[in-house]
Amino acid sequence: MQHFASDNYAPVHPEVMAAIVAVNDGAAVSYGDDPVSARLQDRAAEVFGASARIFPVLNGTGANVISLMAAAPRWGGVIASDCAHIHTDENGAPERVGGLKLLAVPNVAGRIGPDAVDRWTGDLGDVHRAQPAVLSLTQVTELGTVYSVTDLKLLADTAHAAGLRVHIDGSRLANAAATLGVGLREITTDVGADIVSLGAAKNGGMLGEAVVVLSDGVGDAPSDLSEAVPYLRKATMQLASKTRFVSAQLLALLGEAGTPVSGAGEGAPLWLRNAAHSNTMAARLRAGLEAAGLTGPDPAGPAEQTGLRFAYPTEANVVFATLPRAAADRVRAHARFYDWAPGETPDRVEVRWMCAWDTTEADVDEFVAVVAAAL
Repeated sequence: MQHFASDNYAPVHPEVMAAIVAVNDGAAVSYGDDPVSARLQDRAAEVFGASARIFPVLNGTGANVISLMAAAPRWGGVIASDCAHIHTDENGAPERVGGLKLLAVPNVAGRIGPDAVDRWTGDLGDVHRAQPAVLSLTQVTELGTVYSVTDLKLLADTAHAAGLRVHIDGSRLANAAATLGVGLREITTDVGADIVSLGAAKNGGMLGEAVVVLSDGVGDAPSDLSEAVPYLRKATMQLASKTRFVSAQLLALLGEAGTPVSGAGEGAPLWLRNAAHSNTMAARLRAGLEAAGLTGPDPAGPAEQTGLRFAYPTEANVVFATLPRAAADRVRAHARFYDWAPGETPDRVEVRWMCAWDTTEADVDEFVAVVAAAL
């Protein structure tokens, strides 16, 4: 059966698997004091800037919780979109484990603007309210949209002006960079982010992500966040004893020291090749559905809604659409995917179709044909 459910379904990329096998030779110091992790640190400084510090962890929720705990005091709050992963899909971990109040603001196609900061900064100094301490931005957003470099810079500047730190949940950061045609530094360090949850598993990794602490803006000095993360990583059970195997995956994706940090074609780092491919497959999927003439009447109009309707722009590796529930069930017999939200009417449903590094053109074309037949 095909899958368009999640990029987490994809297998480990062969280059990542080879990197794991390559470091599985002999003993190595545990808990990150190994040569592979040292090479990863050197590479992180090349990719994100000289002051960057990278800390491998076990999963994305752990990376987010550690990042937010490092960036906020115990009484702090985290401003985030109301559809952010930390708010909707981590079982309250930032609040349960991190002890931080999430301050949700309405999204527009997944994104939030500078007014999200203004909405909560009036609570600063009020002992009765959680104190806004961090602005958390999801890149790519939960709805598959991408913040521009300009938007990220404006959001970070607004947050910093109010005394807040900036966290980027980058579980699909690679896809955003591929969409924007920039390197990872241009949408993290250079826009003013303080700390990043760097995804790997959704982009060809086996397991493990990373917390990346960036500059605090004072010369090349590392942020004080880098002093907190090691202790938080251990306290939250995210420190792997055999860290070299997580580091090897991240290093395979980012590339060894001295190799290009961005680029195009076969010379590009693996993170970019994988992300660009999955983005291209999603664009092909949307284009194929559009070309098949499957879209129905305007949802704002009175006509009966019988066709396919796109819910959001396709800016990364995912397509959101609404269609009749009966048709969605017919498609589900051929490919696994998730229902995302109710549709425009009770007999319709919004679905998410996700592409991954291993999605092929044949997969996409076959899926388009299945959707067409179901409708």
